[in-house]
Amino acid sequence: MNITIKYEVSPDEVARALQLGIKRQLRAVYLVLPSVLVAAGIACFLIDAVILGIGMLVAAVAAPMAATRAVRRLATRQLTYLCVPTTVRVTDEGYESRTDQSTTMMKWSMFSRVETTPEFWLFFINRQIAAFLPKNAFDGEQQAELGGFLAAWENAKTA
Repeated sequence: MNITIKYEVSPDEVARALQLGIKRQLRAVYLVLPSVLVAAGIACFLIDAVILGIGMLVAAVAAPMAATRAVRRLATRQLTYLCVPTTVRVTDEGYESRTDQSTTMMKWSMFSRVETTPEFWLFFINRQIAAFLPKNAFDGEQQAELGGFLAAWENAKTA
């Protein structure tokens, strides 16, 4: 495989990719924290600590929204580095990303897993999102080739 494309990722794409990656990275936090806060709120109601119980329930609702806002803030800080004309070369060994300011080369062996979403390929090192490739940057044939390669790579890693 040897695919080279030129694209410029949009700020919205960066925000969506990071949000998807961080949600997967922090899946337990997104599920466990609100559950614990709801349980604590119910316990507070049972012991007549109504104000504290209301606070716990409000926190259970607000926590995921606050996390989403924090991700958007993080993405905004990265925009000047990511939203520039970029040349990406994808091979059997890994991928290379070149801009006027930087060059990054990552071998597939560096990643612990790849997750495919309808819009992106998300690359993780351990449990942290490390990179993403927007599918719409590739034409249909390239998407099929890269998607097949990444699926086979992921299957080989988990086998």
